[in-house]
Amino acid sequence: MGFLAIGINHKTASIEVRERVSFAPEQMVEALGQARQLAPVSEVAILSTCNRTELYCSTRENDHQAVIQWLANYHSLNAEELERCSYVHRDSEAVRHMMRVASGLDSMVLGEPQILGQLKSSFAVAREANSIGAELGRLFQTTFSMAKRVRTHTTIGENPVSVAYAAVSLGKQIFADMSRSNALLVGAGETIELVARHLREAGVQRIVVANRTLERAKRLAQEFDAHAILLSDIPEHLVDSDIVIASTASQLPILGKGAVERALKRRKHRPIFMVDIAVPRDIEPEVGELSDVYLYTVDDLREVVEENQKTRQKAAESAEQMVQEGVQEFEIRQRELDGVEVLKAYRQQAEQIKQSELEKALKQLERGESAEAVLTQLARSLTNKMVHAPSIQIKKASAEGRKELVEWTQQLFQLDPQD
Repeated sequence: MGFLAIGINHKTASIEVRERVSFAPEQMVEALGQARQLAPVSEVAILSTCNRTELYCSTRENDHQAVIQWLANYHSLNAEELERCSYVHRDSEAVRHMMRVASGLDSMVLGEPQILGQLKSSFAVAREANSIGAELGRLFQTTFSMAKRVRTHTTIGENPVSVAYAAVSLGKQIFADMSRSNALLVGAGETIELVARHLREAGVQRIVVANRTLERAKRLAQEFDAHAILLSDIPEHLVDSDIVIASTASQLPILGKGAVERALKRRKHRPIFMVDIAVPRDIEPEVGELSDVYLYTVDDLREVVEENQKTRQKAAESAEQMVQEGVQEFEIRQRELDGVEVLKAYRQQAEQIKQSELEKALKQLERGESAEAVLTQLARSLTNKMVHAPSIQIKKASAEGRKELVEWTQQLFQLDPQD
């Protein structure tokens, strides 16, 4: 049994590709069921965020082509095109990759904490869909423990560096005094919550939260003394918004060019700063063509992110070392489990031999044969059958010059040829 980690991320694929390969929450169970039926796959989980889509598989064979072909077919993509921007990690490298992802070492924002929660959600969904078992389950649990260890023993998560922080930092460069700006936040998830927190810290006084469900928007708005509205109310509030930051799970754009254009006319062309953190995008790309709009996507935030994450590089070096140690520990445990399986098989074989010989001995006693003779024969038969297969293999190894196997056998059975 082996492991595969296959996917695309912000380093290997553009936002146009990533949004086409992303999985909506309502697709997950169906997708997991399909992936689970692939010949090389025995267990599978899917992680899909704005910056990455990855499949983690426990496999019967290291055939990644079938997985990439399925992923391409599912999203109606060309398999060769998808493979060009994909990466494949096998076995120990797959373990290392998962641990790096969970620890925030592979994120656009080094050390960002949201990815661990997203990984835990993907594990929970896979477990509910019955697409995950003991092998992949152990890897996920070990990965979560490693991420916790990294957070506890390094400073990688201490500085406020995230996509949300980067978005607000960019706004500070455009607006000299953020306290005079009105903000419209589209969505009510964790990222928007972080955005709201950073906006408040930057001095923004008026925040409007728009969401598909008003109750969710109200819960978030209450925390930041903001105003909650439905997505359908966005056009009438857009005219008063200097800052618009969007991050929803919608498969279609929330804001179109026409709505923004009408708002700009009513604003007498006062500029609007917009950041679209979502994948797929919440704001139509054509909005960026408007002269009074400063529109940025997740990919545009990379420069800001890279500057901020320099402060985490030293902590990341320690985290990388911890991850490497974690991979080695996991491999040792896996080998121990492999040994346990071998021992179970050996014990079952021994039990079968014992039961067979015992039945013969009991029949001999029933026929009135001497108990001493029966016991002697039982001991002889048990000894011969238990040593038969090892004897053949030791002779074969010796004849082939495999000295190390012969020496290992001596150690295994605690033998001294001089005795």
